[in-house]
Amino acid sequence: MKDEGCESVMSSELAVINCSQLVTLDGPRRPRVGQEMCDLAIIADGAMLVRDGRITLTGTRRAIEQSAGPDCQVIDAGGRIVLPGFIDAHTHPVFAGNRADEFELRAGGASYREIASAGGGIKSTVKKTRAATEDELGESGLRYAQWFLRTGTTTLEAKSGYGLSLADELKMLRVIRRLNDATPLTYVPTFLGAHTLPDEYHGRSWDYVDLIVMEMLPLIAGERLASFCDVFCDDGGFSVAESLRVLMAAKKLGFRLRVHADQFSASGGAELAAEVGAVTADHLECSGKSQIERLKSAGVQPVLLPASVWMLGSQKYADARSMIEAGLPVVIATDFNPGTSPVPSMLLVLSLASTQMKMTPAEALTAATVNAAYSIGRGEEIGSLEAGKRADFVIHDCGDYRELAYFAGVEHPYMVYVEGEERLRKRRK
Repeated sequence: MKDEGCESVMSSELAVINCSQLVTLDGPRRPRVGQEMCDLAIIADGAMLVRDGRITLTGTRRAIEQSAGPDCQVIDAGGRIVLPGFIDAHTHPVFAGNRADEFELRAGGASYREIASAGGGIKSTVKKTRAATEDELGESGLRYAQWFLRTGTTTLEAKSGYGLSLADELKMLRVIRRLNDATPLTYVPTFLGAHTLPDEYHGRSWDYVDLIVMEMLPLIAGERLASFCDVFCDDGGFSVAESLRVLMAAKKLGFRLRVHADQFSASGGAELAAEVGAVTADHLECSGKSQIERLKSAGVQPVLLPASVWMLGSQKYADARSMIEAGLPVVIATDFNPGTSPVPSMLLVLSLASTQMKMTPAEALTAATVNAAYSIGRGEEIGSLEAGKRADFVIHDCGDYRELAYFAGVEHPYMVYVEGEERLRKRRK
């Protein structure tokens, strides 16, 4: 076994040693609930063996060193923690321009709804995104990809929804496919044509729903541009009836379903997610006991987005504690987007989950890794450091996993690996 420290050496076998904590999240092959979310299966002074991009063994340093071959590349973690790459299960990573002007307006007292009613909000980004070329959207997407990687994210769910026309929704989804091929990140694409009603369909919402159902969905399915279909079912979005038509048409075409629900009011989005068998219901800031019970009975995973609440200056966070106590496998994500959550950092979301939603650091970490993996249909591949899974892992410059959320706003990742290949390394001073 060749000890190369942190130098890159071509080898099909890699050993990661000298980890103060190897946070494996080894456990049931399903999303974690209740007390399971606190069990991170940490190996003190742990180590890990990787072959051909897959994890083959985790254990003590001694056990790994005895199992490694003579040509194994050794990565000395230097007494740092090692854990799975974060899985950001709700993002909008392709768009043109930004809305820093609206951020300033909100700081001056304007509400999100006031800005949207004056022509801002999602429609402002739609106008800019329609005017942008695929190349321009790809260039900005590459910039954001680096932000995700620098903060320890290796996989993200990626939504369209700023095109709102057949050509422009296809354009966005093609850019997402391009980014998946051009970056170390894995992008799991979601079609969100039912994000908001475009201006040209003002007063004709059902006509726009027809466009989604009759033209957009079949073409997207034919080109295999998305795995999921999402709808924004809430005030300012689409009604329950309109959302139901979109989701049922998508389900018939083989899409798995997600729902933006109960962000601004308990307007039936959570119940709809349960009715159609959605994989996730996202936001849920206004969900109460009855909605939580419906999600639990239907097996829908809640995806909570505290950064969007924080960036809007609201105090209405989702009731994570009640959801965990009810046995729901909670997920947390950034909701990265140009308006309500220009936040690409899962590290910051960990801090918000603990300070604002009263999730323990362990629960938040589970919600950002293994539970998130199952919410995008990748739980058998990623989300934990277990034999057979893809070797997506991060060496963080900390000695204890709790420091990730505790030292808020710090870019902790020291090295990031995707499929056993080094993809980011913090510069040495």
